[in-house]
Amino acid sequence: MASHRWAAREPDWVIGALAGFGAGGIVMVLELAFAAAIGADPWRTPRLISALVLGSPALQFAGYSLEVVIAALAVHYLLGTFFGLVLAAIIAPFRLDSSTVMVVVAGAVFGLLLYLFNFYVITSVLPWFAEMRGWTTVLGHVEFGVMAGLLYRILERRR
Repeated sequence: MASHRWAAREPDWVIGALAGFGAGGIVMVLELAFAAAIGADPWRTPRLISALVLGSPALQFAGYSLEVVIAALAVHYLLGTFFGLVLAAIIAPFRLDSSTVMVVVAGAVFGLLLYLFNFYVITSVLPWFAEMRGWTTVLGHVEFGVMAGLLYRILERRR
């Protein structure tokens, strides 16, 4: 079994970015499907995300808006890619990709910490995100971390 102490090991940055991008896409599709399945407004989350670049007017839209969806997609994929890189920077030097179980646990913990940061630190600057606090959003963030970790492990180029 591999040691999980820190070692000078460079992450595979391209794969980290792809893993975050892919995990972000998976989470986004599942969030939309879940909202539609329970009868919630599937466009509420994209409105909240798009407000990062469009400002508070994005929160005033009701229903579907192409402008809101494009802005939300851009923000979501950029953040997913960035956080995939952050996760890769954590996984590689600690060799957390040495087993599937280890990378899943690391991804889940990362997703939980990401949720806490997003919804208890960032909401001090972006208060409209506070309404998204809850178990479904926690699960979405944990799922993101797990998927990003798994994708990183599956796709990384072994050296």
